[in-house]
Amino acid sequence: MTNPLLQDWNTPFQIAPFDQINDDHFAPAMKEALKQHRAEIDAIADAKEPASFANTIEALEAAGKALDKVLGVFFTVSGADSNPAREDLQRQFSPELAAHFSEVSGNKALFSRVAAVWENKDDASLTPEQERVLMLTHRGFVRAGSALTGASEARMKEIKARLAVLGTEFTQNLLADERDWFMPLTEDDLGGLPDFVISSARAAGKEKQADGPVVTLSRSLIVPFLQFSDRRDLREKAFRAWTARGANGGKTDNRAIAAETLKLREERASLLGYDNFAAYKLETEMAKTPEAVRDLLMAVWHPARARAEADAVILTDMMQSDGVNGPLAPWDWRYYSEKRRVAEHDLDEAVLKPFFQLDRMIEASFACATRLFGLEFKTLNVPLYHPDCRAWEVKRNGEHIAVFIGDYFARGSKRSGAWCSAMRSQAKFPEVQSPIVINVCNFAKGDPTLLSYDDARTLFHEFGHALHQILSNVTYESISGTSVARDFVELPSQLYEHWLEVPEVLAEFATHAETGAPMPQDMLEKVLAAATYDMGFQTVEYVASALVDLAFHDGPAPKDPMAHQQKVLEKLGMPSAITMRHATPQFAHVFAGDGYSSGYYSYMWSEVMDADAFAAFEEAGGAFDEGRAAALEEHILSTGGSRDAAELYTAFRGKLPGVEALLIGRGLATA
Repeated sequence: MTNPLLQDWNTPFQIAPFDQINDDHFAPAMKEALKQHRAEIDAIADAKEPASFANTIEALEAAGKALDKVLGVFFTVSGADSNPAREDLQRQFSPELAAHFSEVSGNKALFSRVAAVWENKDDASLTPEQERVLMLTHRGFVRAGSALTGASEARMKEIKARLAVLGTEFTQNLLADERDWFMPLTEDDLGGLPDFVISSARAAGKEKQADGPVVTLSRSLIVPFLQFSDRRDLREKAFRAWTARGANGGKTDNRAIAAETLKLREERASLLGYDNFAAYKLETEMAKTPEAVRDLLMAVWHPARARAEADAVILTDMMQSDGVNGPLAPWDWRYYSEKRRVAEHDLDEAVLKPFFQLDRMIEASFACATRLFGLEFKTLNVPLYHPDCRAWEVKRNGEHIAVFIGDYFARGSKRSGAWCSAMRSQAKFPEVQSPIVINVCNFAKGDPTLLSYDDARTLFHEFGHALHQILSNVTYESISGTSVARDFVELPSQLYEHWLEVPEVLAEFATHAETGAPMPQDMLEKVLAAATYDMGFQTVEYVASALVDLAFHDGPAPKDPMAHQQKVLEKLGMPSAITMRHATPQFAHVFAGDGYSSGYYSYMWSEVMDADAFAAFEEAGGAFDEGRAAALEEHILSTGGSRDAAELYTAFRGKLPGVEALLIGRGLATA
């Protein structure tokens, strides 16, 4: 049987031939790709010639291309369009891949050659980019445990393999809870819900093969339900289900997985000589230390909590005026906050939402990229992994730059959240390759699909990540695109959100779904004036999550993460009507893999920079200033990880920012 995953792809821009690939292809392709990569590694490690940058570091860069192809396709479909077969394959592949890459990092002959190149770097006449790749490669081997021997080396391999299994189990448990729960609604249960919520609930009911509308645990449906439903009992039921994901007992419960994960991370850091996992993880980030992270988060926490507590008093008065006694509950906050927004800002989500059509917001995100960077977008008609997906060719001055794929709608087979990934990253070595970039979102499908203002921000956010990949212009794939420090990677995405708030962008693209009329000027002004509305709530739920993440890793691993979570929140004085944005059993950022472990703070660290970076545009003459756009591409969007993140930002702005710009941007400077 010919396996398309192992063939040359004679398709437009070498996009994976999804119409030829089925689930039976993955396991044999993975086996063969691992075999090929193992042979490539052995050839590098066993080479007779003295180690050099070309025969060792560049050879490593060129190795594993077959494996990259297989994994690029598999991880795309398993995250965005899972099924039982793909979940079984994930459970099979996770320990296999962990063992394989442990074998690579544990190859003593290979590490010896990498170390030799590192020791002789001053005599190698390397370019600055090559020096950076060499440093990162050597550091990566050391931090992976390549210098360990004997029992420590064996134990490190066991830890990595087990962590890979636990991360997969955590993800699949969370997906199962989100996929399996839904709450049927009768016609009498629809009180207070605007038409767009009812439409989304009916569409969700069809997907679940229910007889009528349902509420699911998709954020794009449950959040507006909590905002608008007059039924406090149903809001409570839905909220409790939402916050119980991963903590329902039985085979999908994630609490024991979180505890074991934290213990293994602590042991991993100890084997490498670090005091704790946070010290290990943060060493390579801009923040460098747990203390620096905590200082930033607490500088924001205090004004955010003060604002939230003041807001809670107002919302409680509103609730009690409705005849509801007792304290404000978490399932009340969004409901009364929406009423308050209407009263104070004359902004009704039901009236506002028709102006934020998905297709028009996609156009807006593209149009801003055209004005800033000269990019052009042309629809591509190619087979993709799901009928909901769309593709565009990205060009500049008539030259092909990238392929961009958008997968925007929520469905039961897709994990929650929004993300950007690259099926292929930009590189010039060993041959020139252009990126294939995917944005995945979870918007409630409609006809037409309407977005909340927050949804529109998410779309711009993820496209900011995509631009970081699309505009990458480096030689080596290992430092391409978003291959940067974790607390720097959110800068391009969060910065791009600002263009949604540019009045001329809203005036052109925020058009009514039925009439086509542009958003009235007074409404546009109200939208912008309310941009920081309820920011106390939003900041508290985020910072609490980031501080709990840090506390989990900055010291001995807690035996009972849930008890430790509660202890941290009590010490912070967490407002009773607000919960963590991601409680431990559903904190996929932290427990689905190592990506954001000790690193959930990264969004706020980057926000300090994005507020300051957009101010640079405003100071220079406006959001579309050509000079600032060129500098942004030259120093940040095109450079990947070719230089230290602090150097890149300083090259763009001239200095590193303080927290003041963030507090002003969030409307918390006077809180």
